[in-house]
Amino acid sequence: MKKFITVAGNIGVGKSTLVERLCARLGWEPFFEGVVDNPYLADFYADMRAWSFHSQIFFLGRRLADLRRLMDFPRTVVQDRSVYEDAEIFAKNLYRQGFISERDWASYHELYQALAALLPPPDLIVYLRATVPTLLHRIVLRGREYEKSIAPDYLEQLNALYEEWIGGFDLCPVLTVPADRLDYVMNGDHLDLIIEKIQDKLRGEQMVLFEE
Repeated sequence: MKKFITVAGNIGVGKSTLVERLCARLGWEPFFEGVVDNPYLADFYADMRAWSFHSQIFFLGRRLADLRRLMDFPRTVVQDRSVYEDAEIFAKNLYRQGFISERDWASYHELYQALAALLPPPDLIVYLRATVPTLLHRIVLRGREYEKSIAPDYLEQLNALYEEWIGGFDLCPVLTVPADRLDYVMNGDHLDLIIEKIQDKLRGEQMVLFEE
C-alpha cells in the first residue's frame, strides 16, 4: 500500500541523506525540496525585512504545488521537509525576529492554515532531532558555501521552534530519531534500526521508541 512519509528537521541534520538512503534501500520515491529557483532569495538576503514575506509566500506556494504532485505519485514517497516546517519554523522565526510584520504574518498564517487543511497529512513524520554542535559539524562536512555564515544562535532558535512544533503536532504519527548518536551514513546498523522503527510505525504500533 502506498504511504506518504516526510523527513523533518533542522538545517544540516541529514534529511536529504536519510531520504536518499531510505529510498535506495526500500524502492520508495524521493521528493527533495528545491530552493535555488526562488526569485526572491537574492533580495531576501540583501534586505530581509523588505523581502521575507514575499519569499515565504513563494516557498509556501511551491511546497503546496510539490505536495499535490507528490500525492499523485503511484508508490510510497518520502518528502524532504514538510509544508508545516516552512510555516511553523522558518516563517515563524522571521516573524519573531521582526522581519515579517504583524499584519503580514496574520495574512500568511491564515493562508497557510487554509491551504494545509485542504491537503492530506503524511502517514508518518520522521523527525531528526540534533543539538547545535552536531548540526554545525554536519554543515561543515557538506561544505555548502552559502551555509558557512549560519550562526549557532540561529540554529538554536530553529531547534526551539522545532521542539515547540513537534510537541503539539497531532495530524499524523511522529517518529523522533536521536540524530546526535545515530549515524545512518557511516553505520549500516543505524540505518537498519531507523528503517525497522519506521516500518513499526507504519504498521500502527503505538510505542515505538529508540533506547537511550
